[in-house]
Amino acid sequence: MTQHTIDTTVPLTTAQLAEHVTQLFSEHMPFNQLLGLKINKLSQDEVEIRLPWDKKLMGNPIHKILHGGVTAAILDTVGGLMAILYAVKEIDNVTLEEFQKTLPNVGTIDMRVDYLRPGKGTEFIATAQVIRKGKKVAVCRMELHNEAGTHIAFGTGTYMIS
Repeated sequence: MTQHTIDTTVPLTTAQLAEHVTQLFSEHMPFNQLLGLKINKLSQDEVEIRLPWDKKLMGNPIHKILHGGVTAAILDTVGGLMAILYAVKEIDNVTLEEFQKTLPNVGTIDMRVDYLRPGKGTEFIATAQVIRKGKKVAVCRMELHNEAGTHIAFGTGTYMIS
């Protein structure tokens, strides 16, 4: 995604806000870049993030499986991004300056991860959908599969969105 200069005092469309949030997650969060997370599919109803296998992300060198912390991190990232994008679709006629004032309040409140199988594969695909959204909190369901479709883990996350 390319970086655009946005006038922070002009009201933005929902699509422009979504683009801004996506850039924050993909280009301005060093941890996401360190892991190698790539936002692949993006809509206001579903997000998909891909992570190519890298031996630096290994949790078990004997079996060569993905570290459980990496699994949790990708699930948290896809859930948080989904929660924010879902909330953005209800925002109308707000400037970037006003929107950025709400961002410090955005974050993970709680998350549960269920590890179903060892994280083996050449690529890992995380998806998320909103289960429920209120004015301040959203709950998401996240899943992690490998390139063959093997279900590795799922999570449920609660996110502060305003």
